[in-house]
Amino acid sequence: MPHLDHSVRLDFKDVLIRPKRSTIRSRADVDLSRHFHFKYAKKTLPEDVIPIISANMDTIGTFEMAIALSQHKLLTAIHKHYSVEEWLVFGADHPDVLPYVIASCGMMEDDIIRLRQVLDVCPAVPAICLDVANGYSEHFVEFVKTVREKFPDHIIMAGNVVTGEMVEQLILNGADIIKVGIGPGSVCTTRRQTGVGYPQLSAVLECADAAHGLKGHIISDGGCTCPGDVSKGFGAGADFVMLGGMFAGHDQSGGELVERDGKKYKIFYGMSSTTAMKKHAGGVANYRSSEGKTVEVPYRGNVHDTVKDILGGVRSTCTYVGAEKLKELPRRTTFIRVTMQLNNVFT
Repeated sequence: MPHLDHSVRLDFKDVLIRPKRSTIRSRADVDLSRHFHFKYAKKTLPEDVIPIISANMDTIGTFEMAIALSQHKLLTAIHKHYSVEEWLVFGADHPDVLPYVIASCGMMEDDIIRLRQVLDVCPAVPAICLDVANGYSEHFVEFVKTVREKFPDHIIMAGNVVTGEMVEQLILNGADIIKVGIGPGSVCTTRRQTGVGYPQLSAVLECADAAHGLKGHIISDGGCTCPGDVSKGFGAGADFVMLGGMFAGHDQSGGELVERDGKKYKIFYGMSSTTAMKKHAGGVANYRSSEGKTVEVPYRGNVHDTVKDILGGVRSTCTYVGAEKLKELPRRTTFIRVTMQLNNVFT
């Protein structure tokens, strides 16, 4: 029989963060960097890293984006469609950027071979991103275990899932960091196409609790439309926040630049969209449907200004609640529900 869970689940738009007494004099006094210790990996991230990651989409996770974001100590999950030769050139030209990038990998045997080659030519890359649409597959769990055996020293990110029990299973099978989010992305249509999903704020709250109990970490992946949403992700317990749409439309983004009625736009699409599947797989297979869309994003120029806006917003959040360090933000965050019953408060 079908089961109906009556518990309330919330998205970022459903809450605000309540301000608290603060002794912080200036936003400049807030430290957004974090130093991480991982359950399995011997490799580490730079000690000054700010745990915001550009998504591993081919319009977002570009080498150009990595060069720009590394200047702000942010991370980039490089999309999996660059060749080994392109990685070789990038690593040789930008060795200082490599500690801030993550290599993405598919689930085929050829993907593992290619990943090995990429990490051989760019040994300073600390992390691997294993990203599938359905992280609940037993095949994916076994794949995570295999990658851990083959790459014992690397940080492994795996997902996507939205429930605590699956977070625990992936961590116990070798993942250091779990990507959390099904359907919240701006160019993802999974919720409309399949009816499957989970409100992102609640997913982060529940999955962070599960991961931290096993000394794992999570990434809040998707659903952020403004700097305040990034703060809500961190406040809910996410160790990292991954952004796609907020980094779209820039000089460093992929996607064709088009002009209409005197205005410039860049093409942005989901990796399960018809556009992406035509580009990388020859089309949509006859047993599936598209779960992403293609949009034209207003051209936004250099990504540096957007990064400064995001970081400024998160620093300001920290001053409002008295968190001198980003790691303190979850302990200082009280969410106030602003939809439906206004008197419900969630800490």
